[in-house]
Amino acid sequence: MSPPRTIDVLSSLWRSAGLDEAALRDIDLTGAEPVLPSSFAIGTAAQATIGAAALAAAELWRRRGGRRQRVAVDMRAAGIEFRSERYLRVDGKVPDEYHDGIAGLYRCGDGRWARLHTNLPHHCSGLLDLLGCAHDRAAVARTLEGWRAADLEDAAAAAGLVVTACRSFAEWDAHPHGRALAQLPLFSIERIGDAPRQPLPAATRPLSGTKVLDLTRIIAGPVCGRTLAAHGADVLLVTAQHLPGMLPLIVDTGRGKLSTSLDLRQAAEHETLAALAREADVFVQGYRPGAIAAFGFGPPHLARLRPGIVYVSLCAYGHDGPWAKRRGFDSLVQTASGFNIAEAEAFGEDEPRPLPTQELDHATGYLLAFAAMAALIRRAEQGGSWHVRCSLAQTGTWLRGLGRIDGVKCPDPRFVDVRNLMEETPSGFGTLTAVRHAATLSETPPHWARPAVPLGTHPPAWPA
Repeated sequence: MSPPRTIDVLSSLWRSAGLDEAALRDIDLTGAEPVLPSSFAIGTAAQATIGAAALAAAELWRRRGGRRQRVAVDMRAAGIEFRSERYLRVDGKVPDEYHDGIAGLYRCGDGRWARLHTNLPHHCSGLLDLLGCAHDRAAVARTLEGWRAADLEDAAAAAGLVVTACRSFAEWDAHPHGRALAQLPLFSIERIGDAPRQPLPAATRPLSGTKVLDLTRIIAGPVCGRTLAAHGADVLLVTAQHLPGMLPLIVDTGRGKLSTSLDLRQAAEHETLAALAREADVFVQGYRPGAIAAFGFGPPHLARLRPGIVYVSLCAYGHDGPWAKRRGFDSLVQTASGFNIAEAEAFGEDEPRPLPTQELDHATGYLLAFAAMAALIRRAEQGGSWHVRCSLAQTGTWLRGLGRIDGVKCPDPRFVDVRNLMEETPSGFGTLTAVRHAATLSETPPHWARPAVPLGTHPPAWPA
């Protein structure tokens, strides 16, 4: 009932990225489990992934002319940052968030549980069409009495919707996709093209002058961009007016970013993105495998368009296996891969219990930022174009491997309990009270130089 030491977990991440192990002496890790009510090592995962990203930023700065510096991450602060969206306040109030009335867990006719994700309008309407029932929780529950959970999962996936059956760890391990996933590493950094070495010049911050295109939504991808922005990158969030979003997440993860709107279905706006990509250093996209490539912005396309690009791919279930092209969200991956049943068993509950944070989202976001910075170091020293890949499900496999803890009786931190970890800043939405970054760097303190703004605030151009 005790996880490995965080420094050992972080060291494993560091070696997987092929980075200089001497840097591991520069980080201080404080605190201990449990920090959140869970039987999983949430705090350890948070501290290790945030610490890895921060240490990579320090190493990048050292290699571009800076000196060694101390990096520190407290486990409690890291765990709270993994729920940053829960503590967000705008002008002192909790921002409005749409929770669809039929989203959540249901028991199907075979006695198995299934989780429905209907918080985005097109997922909701599509599911109601599939079920042929009214937008009413009781009506959905009655309809699902005629379904097997696995059949519902498959029918929803075939329709491009997001529903998962609830499984145990043993069932996931025996599932064809669970077996395929077990063969994948936590993340990968692969060379996908040739390009000259591109050393970064001396600068005041680790990622000063680094241009990042952020084509992601919800939590994991946006956290990656927010982390790169915290270390000085120029991050340009690219969305489209027809794509739905969730306002609290836009506000929380938009700190430090520019925001523009482009519709890739329009030829002129498609070319605008291509022009931006020709000047970019990092391209982050969070669409299911193959989706963005259909618009001509897949990894090989970008490696030709912009030799030296660091292309970052995020998806739900990984790039290999029978579920590789399935859509998904953190809560659904937790449900499908065994976490909800394992957590319920630990708490002595009959109904599947989610983790106390969108753990897979947040951990994956920091891992992507970490791997992207490791790829920038490779580009500086070896040249080449690079492809970083990770998924929520791969992160889930890693989290499970950290072991279990005795955290069931840990208090669930309220807003008032974490007030010392918050900061107030102006934004395009009002005054934000938000969780500050958990990592500290002695020479280049992380901070967001740009305020969060509404989507599409800026023109599609890099800052002068």
